Amino acid sequence: MTSMKHTARQSSTRTLADMIRAMDTQRATTITYLDSNGDETVRTIEIHDIRTTAAGRVIIRAMCRKRGEMRTFHPARIVSYTVHRMAYTLEVPAEESAPAHTARTEAEVIAFELDRDYPDTSSMRLAA
Repeated sequence: MTSMKHTARQSSTRTLADMIRAMDTQRATTITYLDSNGDETVRTIEIHDIRTTAAGRVIIRAMCRKRGEMRTFHPARIVSYTVHRMAYTLEVPAEESAPAHTARTEAEVIAFELDRDYPDTSSMRLAA
């Protein structure tokens, strides 16, 4: 049995790295999450996209097994989580768009962020 990781006991970078790894390996993740009312809820999710909003906030787009639909989760509201060995089972609705950008390297992530924040510098690229 995999133990729950408590986000208060680790860096937000570690939590986000684990979420990215779960997405990349398509492993279901159970999270204890604070909803908008501050109430804790437990959800098992299938992460399909992790993106940065125009305001600079990181969000997780995931299929929620409890609701059976695509939902948005904020990493700062995740109290604890477990990445399971079980694979994804839910089908993503056709109306959900695919991610606009897929970064394969750290340099590509930085380039995407620079393009978003400084669109006039699109000719500047980091060496991979």
